[in-house]
Amino acid sequence: MRRSRGVLDSSMAALLEGYSWLPVRRERSASGVARTRVLGQRAVGLCGPDAARFFYDEDHIRRHTAIPWPVQNTLFGRGAVHTLDGDRHRARKNIFLEVVTRESAETLAGMVATAWDDAAASWEPGRPVVLFDEASRMITRGVCRWAGIPLTEPDVPAVAGDLVAMVDGFATPGPRHWRARLARGRREAWLSRLVTGVRDGGISPTAGSALEVVSRHREVDGEELSPRLAAVELLNVIRPTVAVCWFVAYAGHALHRWPQHRQRLLAGDTGFATAFAHELRRFYPFAPFVGGRAARDLTWRGEHIPRHAMVLLDLWGHNHDEELWGDPYTFRPERFMGHDIGPFELVPQGAGDPHSNHRCPGEPSTVSVLRTLAVRLARLHHDVPEQDLTISLHRVPARIRSGFVFAPGRPVSS
Repeated sequence: MRRSRGVLDSSMAALLEGYSWLPVRRERSASGVARTRVLGQRAVGLCGPDAARFFYDEDHIRRHTAIPWPVQNTLFGRGAVHTLDGDRHRARKNIFLEVVTRESAETLAGMVATAWDDAAASWEPGRPVVLFDEASRMITRGVCRWAGIPLTEPDVPAVAGDLVAMVDGFATPGPRHWRARLARGRREAWLSRLVTGVRDGGISPTAGSALEVVSRHREVDGEELSPRLAAVELLNVIRPTVAVCWFVAYAGHALHRWPQHRQRLLAGDTGFATAFAHELRRFYPFAPFVGGRAARDLTWRGEHIPRHAMVLLDLWGHNHDEELWGDPYTFRPERFMGHDIGPFELVPQGAGDPHSNHRCPGEPSTVSVLRTLAVRLARLHHDVPEQDLTISLHRVPARIRSGFVFAPGRPVSS
């Protein structure tokens, strides 16, 4: 690591330490504010509900120029909504707010459930299934149908594999990164052709579907999105949905480790199923932090944050803060029963109001799909063969090393 202005550049440490990188640096600071350098830039790390309110205030933090090119070239796409601020951001985000509503999230969950049921009917009793891989394919089937994107059955494994690769390779150099970039190139080209087909009249998507909404979207200047940029935003609808396969695999892991939760899921307790989904998102690792850039010279609890510095919000640390959660390393879905979750309380996909800032608008879809598939997992009679169930917190995004392998048997009646 090189030294610049008296502070070590911590980029390599971030890659090696994973989820603990930012919490450890905050703990070493008397103020709880981490000061470091990332990719040669000054960076400040914050955590907690008040920090989330501060971070999601556009007067404080901007996203334009904040997302590194390697992340744009893999996870989000160049020019994506995540890179915009102000009126341009709000206009582009209307795509997602129009497409992803609580009602449409339930429709999506139903389509994914149908894909699960179809897949489960083909499983041979005793023959091992890798839950992570199977979930990625069934969610790809469901979300593409829901989004109005035509997809033939023979193409499902390749599309699912590419959507997973974009997520799996965003935070690392080397082979995973290059697989992600190649996957993005293939899928942007594929969806660009579909958007062109819609605009030329050769494809007639369902009214209100993601394909139809993105294809007709106009920017603040009245211009339509280029086919490539439309493809980027279509991927930003379907890619994060397919990424729910991480949490579906975690659901299998949780039910294996804490089988006492299975009965409440079997009993059809919707409130508990939702709480179970929230606890999966809180307890298990996914995004370690989010970043933005200081819009001006700022002060956070007496700590100076210079203009243009990177500001990092510690999501993993927030979701495992003992002051917030009491026993953060205990898997306890009951903590989410009987109360509404505040916009700055549970932050696995960011914080705030998705209508007015950068919080992911796809959260209802994530919760609906995860809740629905967790119940189906609980109903599934299966054996879990010996395997490596390690979840390394040095790997970002973390995942179960084996993918969670199970051998299906007869269904359990609900």
